[in-house]
Amino acid sequence: MTDELTVGVLGAGIMGAAMARNLVRAGHTVRVWNRSPDKAAATGATVAQTPADAVRDADVIITMLYDGATVRDVIGRAAPGLRPGAAWLQTTTVGLADTAGLAEVAAEHGVAFYDAPVLGTRQPAEAGQLTVLAAGPQTGRERLTAVFDAVAARVVWLGEDGARGDGTRLKLVANSWVLTVTHGAVETLALAGALGVDPDRFFAVIEGGPLDMGYLHAKTDLVRQGRLSPASFAVETAEKDARLIVAAGEEHGVRLDVLAAGAERFRRAAAQGHGDEDMAASYHASFVP
Repeated sequence: MTDELTVGVLGAGIMGAAMARNLVRAGHTVRVWNRSPDKAAATGATVAQTPADAVRDADVIITMLYDGATVRDVIGRAAPGLRPGAAWLQTTTVGLADTAGLAEVAAEHGVAFYDAPVLGTRQPAEAGQLTVLAAGPQTGRERLTAVFDAVAARVVWLGEDGARGDGTRLKLVANSWVLTVTHGAVETLALAGALGVDPDRFFAVIEGGPLDMGYLHAKTDLVRQGRLSPASFAVETAEKDARLIVAAGEEHGVRLDVLAAGAERFRRAAAQGHGDEDMAASYHASFVP
């Protein structure tokens, strides 16, 4: 079996475009579909006119779209081109019910379903350094190695039943931490400014201790230096993920009050015109009108 594959990528946003570019660089035949064809063209891959054209005869299909409803819509439009025996890497962050439903769609078309959300933002995606949280059939994983080699630094296998959504479960837990830390970082920055405290004094106090972390500096620097665009992880996407996490918690008897409040912060930031900016723009939701 050759390591060169035909890969159909559905979605050319921040993450999907980066993955497609890295697959092209690795020598694979890549076809990309996106609602905005110019974004697909920027990947250097062949631009598909329809989702079905993107996946036709593909060895591997990657979906990196906005949410579960979008994935279901696009994969439905791709269905005429799906090849039985192909592998579907579903990398979009979706809910657990979405994952189970998408696995059913895959089974209907004889496609091997891999629940495979990723950890990472714009920079690691561009560098091919994502972490993939994968669950799916053991048989067929070998052909995915060449894809993972192009887009990821690490693959964490979590089981053979993609429909159970073990990758999605871990992704929601990981994102709950990422979103919580983001809000905490920028709220602290907002409070320091309001109280007339130089943020650097705060950073000096915690420097080198257990409360210090690189992520705190990375996110607050985006605000302090006015570098919220281009986004590594956009406010609108972060709100969507926050609401998925809160819903998953409620379904399993857990109240996630901090995440629920964080989703509202993202909503306010988006309403103020920051929806396409980095999620550190949650900072702007800190202030009373």
